[in-house]
Amino acid sequence: MADVQIIDVGPRDGLQNEPAIVPTEKKKRLIEMLVDSNVKKIEATSFVHPRKVPQMADAEQVMKQCATFGEIEFVALIPNKKGFERAKQTNVSEVNWVTAATETFNYKNIGMSIDENFAQFKTIVQESKALNIKICFSIAVSFGCPYEGEVAPAKVISLVERAVEAGADRIGIADTIGIATPKQVKQLLTEVMQVAPSIPIAIHLHDTRGLGLANAYAALEAGVNIFETSVSGIGGCPFAPGAAGNLATEDLVYVLERMGVRTGIDFEKLLAAADFAASLTSNQPLGRIRQVEKRGNCK
Repeated sequence: MADVQIIDVGPRDGLQNEPAIVPTEKKKRLIEMLVDSNVKKIEATSFVHPRKVPQMADAEQVMKQCATFGEIEFVALIPNKKGFERAKQTNVSEVNWVTAATETFNYKNIGMSIDENFAQFKTIVQESKALNIKICFSIAVSFGCPYEGEVAPAKVISLVERAVEAGADRIGIADTIGIATPKQVKQLLTEVMQVAPSIPIAIHLHDTRGLGLANAYAALEAGVNIFETSVSGIGGCPFAPGAAGNLATEDLVYVLERMGVRTGIDFEKLLAAADFAASLTSNQPLGRIRQVEKRGNCK
């Protein structure tokens, strides 16, 4: 029995910013290796417009491949109602609806205002429940925006309250550009959990400034037990200049297990998945474990 849930977003967030298209079969292989590592929930793809994010043009094919993996929960990111219409035709178990804490990022990311985005969200909540598809409401740039700078916690809390009232099944708080500090993370998540006490809260961390693990620990102290990470630390956002990769799944698993916090994940198999994920990218992965091993013994 795991103490925390780790959702690996590598197949989606990890690959979406790669300039060279990764073949569907290789995406399937990465997902297969994560499943073999006992990762129980995976964000597999995104139903975005292919012109916006060409890497995700094979979303339907990826989800079809995922149907062969049994009881694993597969999540797909959706930016709008059209994305939901595509996603609901697949075997997706949860859709991840994304808004942003700032108007500028929302326009850059999905081409509409926060209120327009939320109006669409409300129209699909009941339909998703009728189809037995869970819906997560994720808030990008919750701690800082590349266009508007610091984000007031009150903006995030207001969106959380609206999402709870609308019927979200899960809330995601994202440090999209990796600007948060542990103190900010603990303070904001403590408040989020107070206004949404009966809904699962997840934290999505980017490791831009090397604070990913410290921020994950701060989230854990605040009572959060769902972490969105990316195997090998791959990732980035096409609409967030300067954003680096996600917190590496293997780094978080290593730290948590050393602390006695059970993840349920097979670490050695996860390392193999991390190596494969790294081979699919054009950038140096951020995962600390493998970097240390290359310099010497990490034990």
